[in-house]
Amino acid sequence: MITPYEKYDELGKAIGLSANNNLFLKREDLHPLGSHKGRSISMMIDKYIEDGFHHFAISSSGNAALAAGLYIKKLNKKRKDKIILEILLGRNIEKDKLEILEKLKDENILLSIHDRPLQALYMKIQDNNVRSLRQSIDDTALLGYKSLAEELIEIPDLKGIFIATSSGTTAEALAQYFIDNKKDIEIHIVQTTSCHPITDTFERYDGEETPSIAKAIVDHTARRKGNIRKLIEKIGGKGWIAKNEIIETAQKLVKDNTGIVLSPNGALSIAGLLESIYAGYKHGGSIVCIVGGL
Repeated sequence: MITPYEKYDELGKAIGLSANNNLFLKREDLHPLGSHKGRSISMMIDKYIEDGFHHFAISSSGNAALAAGLYIKKLNKKRKDKIILEILLGRNIEKDKLEILEKLKDENILLSIHDRPLQALYMKIQDNNVRSLRQSIDDTALLGYKSLAEELIEIPDLKGIFIATSSGTTAEALAQYFIDNKKDIEIHIVQTTSCHPITDTFERYDGEETPSIAKAIVDHTARRKGNIRKLIEKIGGKGWIAKNEIIETAQKLVKDNTGIVLSPNGALSIAGLLESIYAGYKHGGSIVCIVGGL
């Protein structure tokens, strides 16, 4: 499904963009699988079903698990041989996310809470019949974001993209696509004060390690960070830390100027743009902020 994008002139002015910039919001939160993760997760599941897998497991802070659950529910409505999904969650998962994921549960979609969900995932996939859907270490995941890149390049005079990222999978896929297709579009990574391994490869954060109100950024290892840095050095862009007060400012500016109500996670890309403007970064052409899900 193609998600909508729209130009918001008043929001751009309120944020502080110049008259030479157009600001677009790409509404990945309106994807039928809950976020941009649905583009990749669905493709991974289809591929691995073709490879003979019928049992999947995922460790996720919310969006990827939701996408996997929604997609497998859809598949199981048409299948006699049902697909099984095990969702492994950490104890610190946000209450509202847990409530949403709880609604997915049935005899084939199982939820469990763990002190160390990633370790639990590794233990689970010791069974060769269980396939992991963890995107951060599976390059199959990159293929699913081609559709997002193709939609983004339709935005007139696009010069910069802001995207909040945990593992960096989507950002890596977009950057590689733009390089391969000779598109002059910068990628700006947005992370938080509590988790910032990818942005640290650009400029090490030396501020206070404050717990972020945007809790979807959780991958402290970020195995893709080295490759992302190399790609963004080629294509242009930077990493930004979204502080809590800036996230709240972004939420308010979006609501006041567009009527759209965003969660802290959903507002992260706009907060990153704000941080860049406060830092004096000069943007050219059109800027798009990718609006996340949960």
